[in-house]
Amino acid sequence: MPMITRTLNRFFRDKPVQNLAVYGVGQAFNLITPLLVIPYIISVCGLANYGKAAIGMAMVFFLMVFVDYGSDISGVRAVSTNRENPVAIRKIAVTTFTAKFLLLLVILALISILFVTVPYFRHESKLFFLGLPILVGQFLNPTWFLQGIENFKQITLVNILSKLVYLGGVLCCVTEPSDFIYINLWWGIGMITANGISFLYIVKCFNLQFSEVRKSDVKEHIVTGFPIFSSQIFVAMQLYSPLILIGFLTNGALAGAYRVVDQVIVIFKTYLLLFFNFAFPRVCYLLGGNPADGTRFWLLYNGGNFIFIVMAMTGVFCFADEIVNYFHPGDPVVIVRLLRIAVWIPLVMAVSVPLKQLVLGFSFNRFYVNVTIALALLNVFAIAIILPIMGIEGVIYCLISIEVVTIILFYLKIKNKLFLAR
Repeated sequence: MPMITRTLNRFFRDKPVQNLAVYGVGQAFNLITPLLVIPYIISVCGLANYGKAAIGMAMVFFLMVFVDYGSDISGVRAVSTNRENPVAIRKIAVTTFTAKFLLLLVILALISILFVTVPYFRHESKLFFLGLPILVGQFLNPTWFLQGIENFKQITLVNILSKLVYLGGVLCCVTEPSDFIYINLWWGIGMITANGISFLYIVKCFNLQFSEVRKSDVKEHIVTGFPIFSSQIFVAMQLYSPLILIGFLTNGALAGAYRVVDQVIVIFKTYLLLFFNFAFPRVCYLLGGNPADGTRFWLLYNGGNFIFIVMAMTGVFCFADEIVNYFHPGDPVVIVRLLRIAVWIPLVMAVSVPLKQLVLGFSFNRFYVNVTIALALLNVFAIAIILPIMGIEGVIYCLISIEVVTIILFYLKIKNKLFLAR
């Protein structure tokens, strides 16, 4: 018994374990918030209007990639590898935030023109314009920097505050069907509030001097970051194109039905991507020193994570009726069938996302970019073709198939590295 107690004490005093616990609290809150508010939104605004709001958010989330410009990967890696050098990380922070601000201005200008000239967007112009504050909040988002220095406590506080503002705003201001246009606005207000406070804290704590930024550094940042950024465009396309295409090719009601299914699955997809963000800096750090230590760390964390996803998806499959009825009481038979098919998406992602860590950790950046672009384009074309034939069910089968192909390609690329790292 004393030996077990000592082992448990060492385990819970381990910094990565403490970071994971703190990070997990914030992400749990981040994922639970939509579960609390979506049934309310559907009951007040209706499934079709909820679908329209979901399409608007998917559009803005896609545009967030242009503002981030790959900082969630390249920025995290740069800060992580230079964490012992205060001068270097100050330069990285100032250059990255400046580049993001310039990109934000360009995107806001271009997308505003699109929203007033294209009939589809002009018809729901208020909805789309009121979603743009999300882009401002993303510019201020310092999560990439905090991940690099492994300050997961502050990331957790930012996430909780952001979602509390969003939850309070929706419950107070969305009171009739036409108020669906304000749903995304409150998401943006929550991001601006929480990320803005954290951004100012980082500026003060690390003494960031934006007057010292050099044009050459910003230009170099944009040029060198383009490969990762371009790959992230296609990752975002793969994530958000299904909902956008369903909205374009069908109607808001079907988009809303798909979003109900996706909202359950996206909890686990987001969890996997956030887990990637948590473990990625440490994987890069360890692989850079001792590849064997890096692969052991990778296997330990991702192996346990896979077991959790299997258990969770089993639960979703068994209780699909109750889950769908919670979101949309009434006639959920079709949505239940779709949800039971969709549980395979997180299962295959629980393999593909960890393999992505190693592909990037071993610096196979060009391979990652090429594979991501090719599969994202294939995914969009496949969905556009199969949607009119098989409906939403065909869309889900496309998403599963793309992840399986990703697993195969990633494994074939890194298998020799894994063998050498043993």
